Amino acid sequence: IYDSKQMLINLLKLDRRAVQSTCTAVDAWNGAPGLVTPCAGWDFGDLLAHLTVQQRGFARAARGERTSVADWAPRPLTADPVSDYRDASAEVLAAFAVIDDPDRPFRLPEIRDEPLPAHIAIGFHLVDNVVHAWDIAMSAGTGLNLHDEVLAAALAVTRRVPDGTERDRPGAAFAHALAVGRDAGMLDEILLLLGRDPKWQPGQG
Repeated sequence: IYDSKQMLINLLKLDRRAVQSTCTAVDAWNGAPGLVTPCAGWDFGDLLAHLTVQQRGFARAARGERTSVADWAPRPLTADPVSDYRDASAEVLAAFAVIDDPDRPFRLPEIRDEPLPAHIAIGFHLVDNVVHAWDIAMSAGTGLNLHDEVLAAALAVTRRVPDGTERDRPGAAFAHALAVGRDAGMLDEILLLLGRDPKWQPGQG
């Protein structure tokens, strides 16, 4: 029997782990905002500003607030961007923790005008945090520890993400998918399907 509420509970647990992985990676950052990242055109400061506003935006969506695309625009980093990011992450996790309806509407204007059901929105949030945890770790030169359960859930969502013309738009979240080898692991497949090169190194710019 399909239990949508248990599915939501599991998804929220895995999303929490993914967010915590981004916090661990940010904590290891040396404070240099100009580090190159795997995100084309973004340095570390840009990436952290994006992540911070995304966490707060998803928190607002979880609370049922209406936002505009402009509300999701990154703000300049403050004097303590790591604490700001941790606060934003705590905010989104607290907002998610009280969700008990898989179909609760989330308004995410960056994705589409119509609301998305909670289980779809949280799945997108999970993927975003898995990929950005990798982005941060690669940019900062730190280790990354993502549990297999987290990767399996993120991969299941990633395989359903369309690879259409929306990825050609300026500022699109992901580039077009790259070829996935037969022996690719779960994290590599997630990255490749979302246009990331798992072998990226800081020297690539």
